[in-house]
Amino acid sequence: MRVAMIGTGYVGLVSGTCFADFGHVVTCIDKDTTKIDSLNNGQIPIYEPGLQELVAKNVDEERLFFTTDPAEAIRTADAVFIAVGTPTRRGDGHADLSYVYAAAEEIAGLIEGFTVIITKSTVPVGTGDEVEDIIRKTNPNAEFAVVSNPEFLREGAAINDFKRPDRVVVGTESERAVEVMRELYRPLYLNETPIIVTKRRTSELIKYASNAFLAVKITFINEIADLCESVGANVQEVSRGIGLDNRIGSKFLHAGPGYGGSCFPKDTLALSKIAADAKSDLKIVDSVIEVNAERKKKMADKVINFMGGDVKGKTIALLGLAFKPNTDDMREAPSIDIVEKLQAAGATIRAYDPASMHEAASMMSDVLFCDGPYHAIENADVVVIVTEWDQFRALDLDRVKTLLKAPKVVDLRNIYTPDYMLTRGFEYTSVGRSY
Repeated sequence: MRVAMIGTGYVGLVSGTCFADFGHVVTCIDKDTTKIDSLNNGQIPIYEPGLQELVAKNVDEERLFFTTDPAEAIRTADAVFIAVGTPTRRGDGHADLSYVYAAAEEIAGLIEGFTVIITKSTVPVGTGDEVEDIIRKTNPNAEFAVVSNPEFLREGAAINDFKRPDRVVVGTESERAVEVMRELYRPLYLNETPIIVTKRRTSELIKYASNAFLAVKITFINEIADLCESVGANVQEVSRGIGLDNRIGSKFLHAGPGYGGSCFPKDTLALSKIAADAKSDLKIVDSVIEVNAERKKKMADKVINFMGGDVKGKTIALLGLAFKPNTDDMREAPSIDIVEKLQAAGATIRAYDPASMHEAASMMSDVLFCDGPYHAIENADVVVIVTEWDQFRALDLDRVKTLLKAPKVVDLRNIYTPDYMLTRGFEYTSVGRSY
């Protein structure tokens, strides 16, 4: 099939590349000339394991193309995906749909013959109706169907998530469109991937509800972690104990500094606004948003308290800046709030992240970005592990001890155990573990 993918951000680039690897002919379209030039020169604008190689393979095999000119790709497409950004709108917290609507207008003037137009972007309930109205007003004679097909990609594991998904959600009332969607995803039939066909508005809500529920799980276990510290329990053992219950499951029950990234903060806030507009308040989601925002700042307090209540004049080594490992995404990363509060308390920050320091530099000031973990640790008063990159899981602790002014470690991801760190001669604290 011939596919046009509007938007070469995280979702558009990963989805377009994977569709090409399925055997479809995909053209990725973006107005950013610099980005398209880079992609045509083999340079990938995001950090995602395996993506560079997969892009190169499909470009070489002439199934994947990049352009700033949408005309030919959209005219010849069986399916056109809208995969543009829907950031939080300034001032009111709603999703900004201006890029989605602009894409719909552009598509309307270019499609020929029956075309399926698919919103891959995360959009509020009813957006598909608006897209359909825009296209009908712009091109009354057009033959088309608008489909909701939300993405469920985890940064750092996006290729596997696309090719081996838990489910594919398709929202449409058009049987003709359903057949096109089944053909697009036909390679997944070998894995017996469930394809859930719903009405469009239901599909749009599934995405928000999924992310909100995962955010609830993260926030729940973080609050339980605080309780564990107060009563002398171990949050990792609590997580295992409840996660083995099949009704609950073990995923997203890892205590830490709070959630961040491009999805959960934006989507929980947008869902809250959708509910408020519908006069159907989501008090649990509202609480999650509030608690998570406080959580990030509380992690800075944990460091300050560990250092005796005062970090003025102290040098703090931060290991990890991205909101999670295997990505360079700094959006809503806990490290931003942690750095800001530690600096306000008078600390000097040395930091290292394998992928996100370029992004972090545009969001943090007066931070010394280092060449590696040991460079960051050199002459610091304490090490703070913020992101659980694999290379931080097996640090040379003897070397760490010689580089630090004092053997102090704050582990916000619980990648070491208290007993082990004690036997290695460290003062150590973690999240939700008092023993």
